[in-house]
Amino acid sequence: MNIHALAPDPGVSVSGEQAWSADEALEQLYAAHWRRLVRLSVLLVRDTALAEEVVQDAFVAVHARWSRLRDPDRALAYLRQTVVNRSRSVLRHRAVVARHLAREGSPVDVPGADQPALAAARRATVLDAMRALPQRQREVLALRYYLDLSEAEIADALGISRGAVKSHASRGSATLRNLLEEEL
Repeated sequence: MNIHALAPDPGVSVSGEQAWSADEALEQLYAAHWRRLVRLSVLLVRDTALAEEVVQDAFVAVHARWSRLRDPDRALAYLRQTVVNRSRSVLRHRAVVARHLAREGSPVDVPGADQPALAAARRATVLDAMRALPQRQREVLALRYYLDLSEAEIADALGISRGAVKSHASRGSATLRNLLEEEL
């Protein structure tokens, strides 16, 4: 597209005697081609909002390099190529992010902001249920699951037999399971 053909002043010549400023030229290009350039980028990046950003960045880049443009009549072609190149950059960035997430684990694996509150609520529920157990069952379960002691160590700590530890652990676990099912 001939940029000079868009000139409101018929006195502007193609030879460049009265050249358009970057602002004027890009304003005209923007008005005439923005929508088509966005569609081009959408085809490449498959995201309208991102495509609009790509096109906007392309216009900014062309504006910054306007004085280095050899042929202002080829500004639209330069702009199209800039949109394609920036869209490719977005796709490369997207691929790098996807590889990184695949290596590190998906964002679904990241705990939510409410996880500490939920964990605290679960812990409080378990502790309340533990308080409802008979003392010996509560002691055996606390030593077993909170201190990670073996049956022999629990038997020594409480002065009871290993069989009694197994019995209290079994009955306490069953009661605790029932209490927690009612709570949850």
